[in-house]
Amino acid sequence: MAKGTVKFEVETCKGCELCIEACPQGSIELSPHLNKQGYHYAVLVKDNCTGCVNCALVCPDAVITVYREKKKGKTPVATISNVKQDITVTVS
Repeated sequence: MAKGTVKFEVETCKGCELCIEACPQGSIELSPHLNKQGYHYAVLVKDNCTGCVNCALVCPDAVITVYREKKKGKTPVATISNVKQDITVTVS
């Protein structure tokens, strides 16, 4: 499963809750605190964000930035090509 996180521009968020509804992981809630505009703003409350970007797509004020960790996939250590007969490869 991919790992992600989100950052909110707290002072610009109007607390519309669209991101909360759009989050399939239930990672976002409204803060009990108010920003300078007097709104409860969105915050990340669980560490299960997958970086799906649903929250950022529905945000009418574009206050959400989504980050994803790069996959730590396998990196090739050798490439075998242009084989014309049976070969044996030993990796130690």
